[in-house]
This record gives sequence, structure tokens and C-alpha cells, in this order.
Amino acid sequence: MSVSVHLGDNKYGKAEVRVVRVVRDTARHEITDLNVTSQLRGAALESSYLTGDNSKVVATDTQKNVVYAFASEHGITSPEEFLLLLGDHFTGEFDWITGGLWQAELYEWERIVVDGAGHDHSFVRKGRATRLATVQKTGGATHVTAGLKDLTVLKSTGSEFHGFPRDRYTTLVETDDRILATSVTARWRYLPDAVAAGIDFNGAYNAIGAAMLSAFATTHSLALQQSLYEMGRAAIEACDGVAEIRFAMPNKHHFLSDLSPFGLKNPNEVFHAADRPYGLIEGTVVRDGVTPAPEAWTDVPSSV
Repeated sequence: MSVSVHLGDNKYGKAEVRVVRVVRDTARHEITDLNVTSQLRGAALESSYLTGDNSKVVATDTQKNVVYAFASEHGITSPEEFLLLLGDHFTGEFDWITGGLWQAELYEWERIVVDGAGHDHSFVRKGRATRLATVQKTGGATHVTAGLKDLTVLKSTGSEFHGFPRDRYTTLVETDDRILATSVTARWRYLPDAVAAGIDFNGAYNAIGAAMLSAFATTHSLALQQSLYEMGRAAIEACDGVAEIRFAMPNKHHFLSDLSPFGLKNPNEVFHAADRPYGLIEGTVVRDGVTPAPEAWTDVPSSV
């Protein structure tokens, strides 16, 4: 018996092109380290899936080469601007490429300090978080999202959790003083007008990151959900160009260790850090009055 099928949504490209750009026009070098993924879309590409016709397939190796060539020709001022260049190139050079998804992770380096000063050409990886950027071209529009992942934060007090419903399966003890820890993945969407006006992506990233950290630290949290909302509010207040911000925040549980078998008290000082299972809190904070753009998030990773 024959079965009727059709080709659904599709895209293709080169994943995780690691490009390191060193600016060495003086003795004091600058370094930018990106991991870039380029994926293309277009109705003309369907024939490659359906019949093996590659006449419209821009080779993934070509996409990789463009990343390296553009790093040389244009430099990398910010991951967002670099991805915008790539998107404009592929949709402009090949008229049958009508859209695509370009993503980047930025690995940050800082100078090694020698005799109290940063060395000219020796670096050590910064470990706070990985910066994220995405450019989405679809339906004739360009959307820019940015973000970070693996931003691990902890507060040793100023967090409570109580008042939740209880049934015969509930064993969790309510608390008015607990450790709150999470690894933040956050992605925010820039308003198209802000992108067109030439927003300072690097400055915005730094301001948003600082605002989120401040909100986490200063919010007396009754739930991780509340911390998420306040961090999102602070991020949007910190940058007029942000339309919305999405979070995925696993609750890194710290359970009070029972030291009574050893004849010891434990006044909230010794904890067991459990890596799984964990609560996973996700949510979006949206600036009032902005136009929704669900297509900006198509195929963009959202979770931990």
C-alpha cells in the first residue's frame, strides 16, 4: 500500500565553524573567537531533497569558506553584525536563497596579567558565560536575537519557597531561608528599528548582563519564577532596543545535609548540591506595546 508524504520545513548548512580573528596591526593584539553556524532556506532547495538535484545547493563547504573570508575582509566587531553580513551575503548573492538562520557563540578571552599589566599577546579564557547571537531571515524580514548561556549564579540567602499546595505525595519542606542557584540561558530579541539605527550590540550585551546579575542579587526571591521575571524586567529597562527576553533556568538544588547522626547541628551551613533531577523554570518577559514576531524564534534553541 502506498503512503502519501510531502517535504516539510527544511534548512541546511555548515554547523560550528570555529573562527578565531587576531587583530595584529600593533604589538598589542586583539582576539575574537566565534563558533558560527550557517543554514539556508528557499523553495528552490526542495529538489535536492526530492530528486537529488544539487543545482541550487550552495555547498556547506562554501558557507564555511565565506565565514573565514568575511572574518578577514570585514573583521568581527560583534557577533550580531558579523551574522548580519553573512545573511545579507547569502540572500543577496543567490537569489533563490530566500532566508536562513545564522547563529554564533562568542568565547571571550582576557589578557594574562604579568607584573600587574595585561600582556600584549597572551590570553586566558573567561569563564563566566558564553555569548549567543542569532540572525533570522524569513519572509523578507531580518530578526536579530542575542543572549548568553551557562551563566551560573548563586545566592546563599535572600531566597524562600513556601505556600505551595500539598497532597499525599508532597514531601518537600517549606523554607524561609535557602540557597538559590541556577544556570541562566537567556535570549533577547532586538527591535527592528533599533537594529536599523545601528544599535551598539556590544554595549547592549554588557548592560543587559549587568542588569540581570544585579536583579538576581537584589531580589528577595520567593520563587525562582519571581527572580526570572525581575531579571527580565531589568534587562528590558537596561536597553531600549530590546523587545522581549526568554529564559531557561534550571534550579540547581542545594539540600541541607543531615548531620544529626554525627551529633552535629547544621544551622544552614552545610549543603548537598544535587545535579539531577532539577526543576526547570522557563518564561518570557515582553515589553508592553511591541509587535510580536514569533518567526524570529523559528528553530532557535530555547532550553538548557
